[in-house]
Amino acid sequence: MKRSDLTEKLLDIKRDNGWTWKYVCDEIGGFSHILIVGAILGQMKLTRPQAAAAGRLFGLSPSEIAMLNEVPMRGAGVPMPPTDPLIYRLYELVMINGPAMKALIEEEFGDGIMSAIDFDMDISRLANPKGDRVKLEMSGKFLPFKYYGASGNNLELGLKEE
Repeated sequence: MKRSDLTEKLLDIKRDNGWTWKYVCDEIGGFSHILIVGAILGQMKLTRPQAAAAGRLFGLSPSEIAMLNEVPMRGAGVPMPPTDPLIYRLYELVMINGPAMKALIEEEFGDGIMSAIDFDMDISRLANPKGDRVKLEMSGKFLPFKYYGASGNNLELGLKEE
C-alpha cells in the first residue's frame, strides 16, 4: 500500500462515519489539530501512541498503523503553484507579503530564518458582523545563519547586532 492509498482509506472512513476533523483530532490527541490532520492527509507523522490511537479509531492493520508513524515525503502531491483556491491564496499571501515579512524578521532578529520544523501553528475563527474572519497564528524558532570560518572578533551567527 502507498501512503496516498492510506490517506484515501482514512478519508473514506471519516466520510462514512460522518466524523468531523475535531472528533478525529480529539480521539487521537496529543498534538495540534493542524498536525494531526496533516498526518491523516499524509504530510506529517504521528507518534507510535497516536498512530495506535488512530489505528483503533479507523480499524487499521498493523502495517497501516506503522505507516502513520513513518516520516512522510512532505509536499508530495501538492502542485506548485497550488491549484486549490484556498491553498493558492496562502501561497499568494507569502509571495506578496513574504519579502516584507523577511525584512521585518531580519531587522528584529538578524540574518537567519524562521524554522518550519520547531514551529507552532493555530487556526481560529473571529466573529465579525461583516463576515467571520480566519485567524492564522504561526510561531517558529529563529535560526540564525552561521558564518563559516568565523574567528576572533568576527560574528559567528547571524544574530541581530546591537
